Amino acid sequence: MASWCLSYCCNAGVKTALLEAHSEMGSTEILEKEASGGLSNCTSSNIEAAKRLAKRLYQLDRFKRSDVAKHLGKNNEFSKLVAEEYLKFFDFTGMTLDQSLRYFFKAFSLVGETQERERVLVHFSNRYFYCNPDTIASQDGVHCLTCAMMLLNTDLHGHNIGKKMTCQEFIANLQGVDEGGDFSKDLLKALYNSIKNEKLEWAVDDEEKKKSVSEGADEKANGTHPKSISRIGSTTNPFLDIPHDPNAAVYKSGFLARKIHADMDGKKTPRGKRGWKTFYAVLKGTVLYLQKDEYKPEKALSEEDLKNAVSVHHALASQATDYEKKPNVLKLKTADWRVLLFQAQSLEEMQGWISKINCVAAVFSAPPFPAAIGSQKKFSRPLLPATTTKLSQEEQLKSHESKLRQITTELAEHRSYPPDKKVKAKEVDEYKLKDHYLEFEKTRYEMYVRLLKEGGLELLSGGRGGPAGLKKSHSSPSLNPDTSPVTAKVKRNVSERKEHRPETPSIKQKVT
Repeated sequence: MASWCLSYCCNAGVKTALLEAHSEMGSTEILEKEASGGLSNCTSSNIEAAKRLAKRLYQLDRFKRSDVAKHLGKNNEFSKLVAEEYLKFFDFTGMTLDQSLRYFFKAFSLVGETQERERVLVHFSNRYFYCNPDTIASQDGVHCLTCAMMLLNTDLHGHNIGKKMTCQEFIANLQGVDEGGDFSKDLLKALYNSIKNEKLEWAVDDEEKKKSVSEGADEKANGTHPKSISRIGSTTNPFLDIPHDPNAAVYKSGFLARKIHADMDGKKTPRGKRGWKTFYAVLKGTVLYLQKDEYKPEKALSEEDLKNAVSVHHALASQATDYEKKPNVLKLKTADWRVLLFQAQSLEEMQGWISKINCVAAVFSAPPFPAAIGSQKKFSRPLLPATTTKLSQEEQLKSHESKLRQITTELAEHRSYPPDKKVKAKEVDEYKLKDHYLEFEKTRYEMYVRLLKEGGLELLSGGRGGPAGLKKSHSSPSLNPDTSPVTAKVKRNVSERKEHRPETPSIKQKVT
């Protein structure tokens, strides 16, 4: 009886996989094989069917590159057979692990859920170990290093915020995981340097390439430059990318001292990272670049300069009235609720920076997307895209006015139903969090509406708010104007619907 159940489950799993394959292949070849009665025991007939499907996947015979991982990453016996046969088309003998992974990724797009991707990498690891049994101690060791390289690739080349992983940290993270021992340091150093010097990328369907080229051509036709956006897998949201624009205008520049008060979502910055540092600030497009030396158009930005850069989309600048230790200090609250303090050289300069930053945010911030909807009654901020709005100035004003009315109504309704004193503390915190958010958004949109009514673009192009006024920059601080723009590794100030609790009125920290 037990053997019958095993056979039945296996057959059912194979049948489901074959039906899915058939629907995408547009072929009756496999179903005809199933009809002949050969799929009842998960043996020879299944292997033959898996070989045929694997060959067609490898040759992209009526399949797209993005279809391959779907068939290799399913959690059933037939998919495992297909993956094993597919990997037999790759000979990794004598190749290093990173070389093999790059060679493997040239054949298909590694897309799908995290679990599906990991199954594909397991099949890759098994094949690499089979081809190179004496290079690494075990299949588990190969898979561990493969996953470590994937994570390192995201850390070094992704859109994460903060310090990149060093080679020493990479080695330390892998201590004791090679069958209880350590991997060779020379091997780990070689893998680290390989990923650092050249990021891992996988193949893309021709349709996606054409679409990217077409979008770039459309932007050129509209007088703008195509934005080169690098993606890490299929999970990166393109609206979070902050591209360099060689033709962006410089709205204001000058020396500013910076102090980081709060990290993403209002979380208090650790004390050791809150010191004042002086930079030469350049408000170029929607990005505030903070450089250690004075701005020179022909001089390239360093990696450190890019790390310090801050996007001001959906941001709000105001005088830091609650900070009394230094004069002429403004507070900048970004879209992801980071808080930075800047000290200007004079009261007039401080007011000029506040005016220019808020004006850029008001004119260029794209309309927000709705917040995520979940089954739990948790407050979630909407997604604030970093892309520049495509609305005209009149349409932008109407959009801000509409948002202000919505926020004002929502805040009034929210405050008309305060939480009962008997409710849990968690619900009270949730109420205060939403109240704090709505109050801030109301203030922000009131500022945006006022600035647009006063002229918006005209304020930016005039002398108000800075001695330089509007300057068209034909040479980016980090790009040659003849080259295409690339995605800047700047700190992304975008709400990503985090569940972390930012400061609320009850726990709001005094700026120190």
